[in-house]
Amino acid sequence: MNHNQQSTDGIHEDDAALSEFLASLMDYTPTIPDELVEHYLAKSGFQCPDVRLIRLVAVATQKFVAEVATDALQQCKARQTTVVKDKRDKQQKYGVNVKHQEYFADSPSTGMDPASRDE
Repeated sequence: MNHNQQSTDGIHEDDAALSEFLASLMDYTPTIPDELVEHYLAKSGFQCPDVRLIRLVAVATQKFVAEVATDALQQCKARQTTVVKDKRDKQQKYGVNVKHQEYFADSPSTGMDPASRDE
């Protein structure tokens, strides 16, 4: 019986924390305007007169967009670091070879015009 009382106390604490969080949303102005969230919720078929829920969706959307932007920035930085590292490695390992190839001939007349060889 003690176990059941503890689990119901946990539920009441969760409900109280959720209620407090939702109440705090009334004083918070998210980056995404309420009207925009309402528009897209209505477009998907969801109607809700509770501003707290609208703002909760706005906060969740804002967090999602921020995480995507942060991940994209980290990927971009990692790609740039890899490109710079690869360029440095290639420059150190592979340079431009300006040494001319050596050509060998069987006789001094090799490469001459056939008409001039007879002379």
